[in-house]
Amino acid sequence: MESKSTNIAQLFLRYAIAFSFLSAVADRFGFWGAAGSAGVSWGNWKNFVNYANTLNFYLPTQLGEIAAIIATVLEVLFALLLVIGFKIRLTAIASGIMLLVFALTMSISIGIKAPFDYSVWTGAAACFLLSCFKNYKYSIDNLSKSLG
Repeated sequence: MESKSTNIAQLFLRYAIAFSFLSAVADRFGFWGAAGSAGVSWGNWKNFVNYANTLNFYLPTQLGEIAAIIATVLEVLFALLLVIGFKIRLTAIASGIMLLVFALTMSISIGIKAPFDYSVWTGAAACFLLSCFKNYKYSIDNLSKSLG
């Protein structure tokens, strides 16, 4: 049985990952401010797609936009699943793989420094660590397990 502090740390880890995804998505739609504002990476969808096309230089531009849409949908989906605590282990693994691919793509296309500066490697590691827990006490997963 895991301790209360372990359960709280696991919940904090879930929420930190989830809200990091949601924060990045919010930036793409200008919720953190306009492009060029302090602390804003993209500020709008067009800038995000341009960035995604830089990372995905090996894809035709039209497919780059589709990749940007897929990444955004996955980040929102994974964030929501982590917040409500549904299919946590599977979501954590999928999130870790997505971030690992993102980190590798960033490393190849714009250099190794960027994924370290944006903690993409750390995010991937956090996702894989989250997948290692045996029980997710504060979750729909745990509730459905106890209901039988």
